[in-house]
Amino acid sequence: MPSDTADAYGRLPSFVLGFHGCDRKVAADLVSGRRQPTVSQNQYDWLGTGIYFWENNPSRALTFARELVGKKRSGKETIKRPAVVGAVMDLGYCFNLLDAKFLRILRDGYEILKETFEEAGRALPANRPLRGSHELLLRDLDCAVINGVHAFRAAQNLPAFDTVRSAFIEGGELFPGSAIREKNHIQICVCNPSSIKGYFRPLADLD
Repeated sequence: MPSDTADAYGRLPSFVLGFHGCDRKVAADLVSGRRQPTVSQNQYDWLGTGIYFWENNPSRALTFARELVGKKRSGKETIKRPAVVGAVMDLGYCFNLLDAKFLRILRDGYEILKETFEEAGRALPANRPLRGSHELLLRDLDCAVINGVHAFRAAQNLPAFDTVRSAFIEGGELFPGSAIREKNHIQICVCNPSSIKGYFRPLADLD
């Protein structure tokens, strides 16, 4: 995996807004400072271990929260009243999967993980669909590769990524024959909590 210690373009230069779907009480507690965000550590997380946000997409965050109402989730509170909390973030040194250089790092990370599993005589994790869906919404392989990249960089004393960012093509056709999908979005996973500079309540009600 190539070194990028002297990388001049890996640090994104501006603040971004992220939105997180959750229960109304959780949103209020985050804004007030009564609680800290929960780090997601599921083996199927799309961008590895971290704190998740939809980039500039409060409506999608609310839709996600509504889909989870009443469902039990490991290590997280059940959502009773869906809400959205906003966050101001400095992406810092970003593992930006919209940048060709970082995509190469991710591909190299896959090769390292594959070799490690082969030497151990184990099968690689695989991305899987949810029951009743054809989309690979449980991203065990992607999660393992991204977490592996973080671990490799730590072992080699390379700079740690503050955040991970990627676009996702998701959902059905927006209209017949379209390559644009209903749930397209950009997702951010915060690895370094200090990248989050503050929380806020969105100004308007969302649909």
